[in-house]
Amino acid sequence: MVADPARSGLLRTPHKENSVVAIDSAGVFSPRLKIWRDELIAWGKTLFSAAVYATLIVTFVFQIARVEGQSMAPTLADQDRLIVNKFAYEVGSPQRGDIVMLYYPVDPSKSFVKRVIAEEGDDVRIVNGHVYVNDMPMVDDFVAPEYRSHEDFGPLRIQNGYYFVMGDHRNNSSDSRDWGVVPKKYITGRVQLRWWPIPNARVF
Repeated sequence: MVADPARSGLLRTPHKENSVVAIDSAGVFSPRLKIWRDELIAWGKTLFSAAVYATLIVTFVFQIARVEGQSMAPTLADQDRLIVNKFAYEVGSPQRGDIVMLYYPVDPSKSFVKRVIAEEGDDVRIVNGHVYVNDMPMVDDFVAPEYRSHEDFGPLRIQNGYYFVMGDHRNNSSDSRDWGVVPKKYITGRVQLRWWPIPNARVF
């Protein structure tokens, strides 16, 4: 007796074969998908780690800053981009001649860039625009002749924990001559590099 194909289930065979083919297809492609998935996970972890490290570096080690104004000309110009080493004064102290970023003592919400002229314990005075530290004339060849001032100031002894700062554009800078000495805790870092504009890039 010939079985009815519809009743015997023979017509289901193509469906079974299709199922087998589908499984085989998954078997062929799943290793590739696994590799791609693993690659994406690895890249994700790498990018996440890089973002964490970058955040830590920017928060605790380096900071990007932009100069606004001409008070440090000709050493720094308006819109110069800087990298500030925030860790430098965690392990050391500002030195005479350092270019530093600091909070404005009158309004700490603002930040300035100035040069350290005198350290704690120093005596500073200015005679006709010429700076003397501990009765020795300061070597200030970084000040352009047309930017020199001609005022008198001091003498002033810098108390412990404070610094006397000035801009290199002596006749166009608001600095310690106007608003007094700066506490060390307000000096947030040392200017390490001018990276923009690129033709004027320079390490300080």
